[in-house]
Parts: sequence; structure tokens; C-alpha cells
Amino acid sequence: MRRAFAGRRQPPISSTKSMTGHSQGATGVQEAIYCLLMLRHDFIAPSINVETLDPALHEGEIATQLVENAGLDTVMTNSFGFGGTNGSMLFSRLRD
Repeated sequence: MRRAFAGRRQPPISSTKSMTGHSQGATGVQEAIYCLLMLRHDFIAPSINVETLDPALHEGEIATQLVENAGLDTVMTNSFGFGGTNGSMLFSRLRD
């Protein structure tokens, strides 16, 4: 992530499953809905129940509190499933 955002502001990473648990087959659509809500209302949901962060992480890389006015134009969700069933979805604001 640091290399991908080199020279630019890196948005905090969040895990919504920390709040909802895993919904098995509905997880993909559930994550898409969360992404669209965060994009529309310009917030980043916190990763809750985080007690100890990896010391290699920099301050603010993981959203442990609600981030309001996040300045989001694009959001991404990653899903890593059993047996190598993996996928990513990107959502961006439409420009006039």
C-alpha cells in the first residue's frame, strides 16, 4: 500500500467484518453495500475490537475509529475465500 500511494495520502484500511462477522455467500454483496454507503456518505467505518496493532504499521493506516469527511472518490473491497476463491471490487464516483 505504501508503494501504491507513494507521494499521495494513503486512505486508512478498514475491516467491516469486525462489526458484522462473516455472512458466507452474502459477504460479497454485503461488502459492496458497505462500500457504496461509505462512498456516498464520505466516511470510513472503523475496524472494531482492535487491541494491538502491528508495530510495522504507521499511525492512521488502520481505521480504528470512524473517519468522517474522508474525501473518498474511490473505494475497494477485497474478499479472500476458502480454496483460493478471491475477488476485488472497486467503486468510484461518477464525474460530470
